[in-house]
Amino acid sequence: MIARLAAALTLTLLAPATARAEPLTARADVSLPGSGGVTYREQAGDPVRLTAYGLGTRAAYLRAPSGAAFTRNAALSEVSVSPDGRLAAGVPKAYRDGFDALVLTDRATGRSVRVRTVRKPLTASYASWSRDGRRVALTVQSRTGGAWRAVGFTVVDVRTGAARTVGVAGLPPKAGFWWSPGGSLVASYGGGVRFYRAADGAVVRTLRGVGRPTGPEDPFSPSGTRLATWCPPPSGRQAAGEQLCVVDVASGTVARRMAPRPEAVFGWWDDTHLVGVARQGTGYRLAVLDLAGRATRALADVPRPAWDADLWVSFTRARAK
Repeated sequence: MIARLAAALTLTLLAPATARAEPLTARADVSLPGSGGVTYREQAGDPVRLTAYGLGTRAAYLRAPSGAAFTRNAALSEVSVSPDGRLAAGVPKAYRDGFDALVLTDRATGRSVRVRTVRKPLTASYASWSRDGRRVALTVQSRTGGAWRAVGFTVVDVRTGAARTVGVAGLPPKAGFWWSPGGSLVASYGGGVRFYRAADGAVVRTLRGVGRPTGPEDPFSPSGTRLATWCPPPSGRQAAGEQLCVVDVASGTVARRMAPRPEAVFGWWDDTHLVGVARQGTGYRLAVLDLAGRATRALADVPRPAWDADLWVSFTRARAK
């Protein structure tokens, strides 16, 4: 079984590059089925492309490589596309044979393989792709006292199908793990951010007092020099509301606070802009935000029912030709 799995994944990674998203030639308005009327507005030259979205854990939609349409996968609670656009990583809604899993799908052929991650009652979700596309990290959770809490991470090697789970002590209950550009994993820790070695969970670095990383998309800027966080209270006082902070990774300090506070952040647009959701009239708007918190481009109007249904979006960064 392991040999067949490894062979299948190797063939997937050697598949022709036609699975990459087709380049846009003009502005396009893309309807998002099942979202309650959300239309995403994209243009040629955009640094990121919308490749997946969903409504909470109830529905996950994956975009075809051609960009023509999104297809719902009723068996998945989440899905995201690899940096090169060839693979999709999905987390199933249900255990199989007592195990949670990661489903890896070749977007060109539709062929999938299922990699076991953790045994029931643990769960492994919130998939994060490494920047080289070779590994996927998932946050492992355990249900304690009626609530889920983070207890570690699982790393899946997409070339071999090997999954390795590492327990991490002292995590905040709602911590999540993301890859850093350097290949370690980051999670919130004690009002700041802690970097962990992916192989064994050893602590590599701690940034104190910078706030917790944003999510669910990559909190690091494309260059890796900046990290987006939800700000800690200023000067130790209780803040009226969370603001968005930009952390200088080299110095480990907050470089600036952004206002007004967005409702959510879905990663970086480029090194000086983020993708966020802000209130707009009676609903919400997905927009490109500069580092002062100003919307510089509207990407989609989001009706309140869609937002209340936990709409999430996932992007793949455009690759240089």
